[in-house]
Amino acid sequence: MTKPLTELLGIQYPIIQGGMARISDSTLVSAVSEAGGFGVLTSVGYTKEELRQEIRRVKSLTNRPFGVNLMLQQDNIPELVEVILTEKVTAVTTGAGSPKAFAAELQAADIKVIPVVSQVKHAIKMAKLGVDAIIAEGYEAGGHVGLTATLPLVQQLRKKVELPIIAAGGIGSGEAILAMEALGAIGVQIGTLFLTAEECALGQRYKQALIDADDVATALTGLSWGLPVRNIANELIQDCLREEFSGVNYEAIKPMLYESYVRAVEQDDVERGSVMTGQIAGIIDRIQPAATIIEALMASYHEAKERI
Repeated sequence: MTKPLTELLGIQYPIIQGGMARISDSTLVSAVSEAGGFGVLTSVGYTKEELRQEIRRVKSLTNRPFGVNLMLQQDNIPELVEVILTEKVTAVTTGAGSPKAFAAELQAADIKVIPVVSQVKHAIKMAKLGVDAIIAEGYEAGGHVGLTATLPLVQQLRKKVELPIIAAGGIGSGEAILAMEALGAIGVQIGTLFLTAEECALGQRYKQALIDADDVATALTGLSWGLPVRNIANELIQDCLREEFSGVNYEAIKPMLYESYVRAVEQDDVERGSVMTGQIAGIIDRIQPAATIIEALMASYHEAKERI
């Protein structure tokens, strides 16, 4: 029988905070974990010593479980894995590649390996690799996404693999958590809601862009290049879409996008920066503590369960 996410990770609530690149730092992660969820540190842009410092800072702020996300396109993955092994976090989530090179070593150290997948074929490969669970991320999510929505993706994965499934993409309420459980998921991963947590280090303009967003505020760029990315449809993204739909190839438009995400995250540029967020941003109406976000999710979860 598949373990619930709470038992798999030793947490109170079945909620993983997405490991958002250059955003999910020790302050946010410790707040989420302390509130009963599972905080996940970013490793993007960190040296091995910077990652070590962030892990140790989380440990100084909470004694509850947390993890690290590895974006596998980084060129220092072996060094980061070495730090994770010595610092003993609970789990590693991965994206943009296969954790094949280090999965067994992490698992031998009792560290769970949980890749993010957006296609059935990738999930099948992860099942053969023997990972502990998968995060099924639908295209409603923010940032780099696949082409299948969460609802059909989770249902298809349930038929194709026996791995525990954690649903991600478009989840902004307790009702949505319950719906994913009804489909067979053991829990959820949430990113967008935590972008407006008080503990999130993003600038005020980025957070306000999410509060101002409605149900059609985001757009996917890169579909014609096979590199779909979901952002707020700001000035930069509108220019990008015009060029893309005119048939311009990726290499020609790349300078426009170069460091646009860094501009948004580190410089709070919401016009010419890549303001990555999921479609569920339209549900956000305020900045509040991570604990309040989790409390509200679980309150609506139990209300929905009782109502049904």
